[in-house]
Amino acid sequence: MALMSIIDLKPGARLFKDVHTPLGGLLLPKGKVILPRDLDILRAFLIQTVDIDSNQTKQNNSSPTQDSKKQEMEQKKEEDEQFEPIVRSAELTSFDEEYDKMIILTKKAFNEAGTFDIPIFELRTQLEILILHIKKYQVLYFVPSSIKKEEYMFHNGVLTALTSYLLAQWCKMPSKDWVQVALAGLLHNIGNSKIDQSLLMSPNLLSDLEEEEVRKHTTYGYNILKQVKAINDGVKLTALQHHEKIDGSGYPLKLVGEQIHIYSRIVAVADIFHAMTLDKPYKESQSPYLVLEQILLESFGKLDPRIVQIFIRKATQFHQGTIVRLSDGRIGEIIFTDRDHPTRPMVSVEGTIVNLVAQRQLYIKELIQK
Repeated sequence: MALMSIIDLKPGARLFKDVHTPLGGLLLPKGKVILPRDLDILRAFLIQTVDIDSNQTKQNNSSPTQDSKKQEMEQKKEEDEQFEPIVRSAELTSFDEEYDKMIILTKKAFNEAGTFDIPIFELRTQLEILILHIKKYQVLYFVPSSIKKEEYMFHNGVLTALTSYLLAQWCKMPSKDWVQVALAGLLHNIGNSKIDQSLLMSPNLLSDLEEEEVRKHTTYGYNILKQVKAINDGVKLTALQHHEKIDGSGYPLKLVGEQIHIYSRIVAVADIFHAMTLDKPYKESQSPYLVLEQILLESFGKLDPRIVQIFIRKATQFHQGTIVRLSDGRIGEIIFTDRDHPTRPMVSVEGTIVNLVAQRQLYIKELIQK
């Protein structure tokens, strides 16, 4: 047996002991031959060292043999077979079913956050299962099948997670970051669990003292997540930084530009979109197209302009044929979207073409049917 740092660990080493998550769950079993993607898993859970078979280490110092390659292939096949039940299980359920499970688990996490006991392994597992259905999720169209206004915070977390996952892909981030960015989106508002809920739900304008207390959710969130070892620094910093602005006008640290972690800049865009398009106890939802226009305005000094441009371009793709309700109540069909004005497509209304670029007083109020 030899204790080895993850920094020095190489594919092909065999585990001498089980590797557990910080919460005690089995991460990798004894005897497993380490594959390249296992290194990503170990790093994601911030595992520092593992016990490996010292005899295997000596063999790995020599040139790879055909037998070792065969063994690695067999091990990969065995690992894939272990994950097949999860994949098959997800195939038997719908996006809506897994979404509802994610909401329940997120609610549990928020309720337990005050005791610094976040079920991170359960959250990540359910999030990965939900992501298996990501093709069924469309940012502009998806509306939860059942949503209580008082559960807005949990829906905002789950939707921000899904949109942040897509944004990480669209921004061409390394694949190892995708789930971590999604976790950052899921938990960005975890600090709200320590805020008086009457303040969060209040329809009235908050006093300066009340506003100051609500803003503390960023530092509360960071202090909660810094205790969690199975997430990376980007997830923790997102809880702290998601209200920072590119021009330094945000809070709590008034960071500027790239001082703000990339996860935080991605989650900020997703969070604002869903915060404005979901019903809140004190405010009705807004048109997703109108919200995109407001986010575009925010990109001038407030949000990362590159991320905003990517988000708007990708979110509005392939929507020709969509049935929409305009702000004047008329119903029509999107027939053309100009990539220079993606939030203002041309809409056919009873044979008449309405050009929303030219008719600025109108906008798409509601998406009815794709």
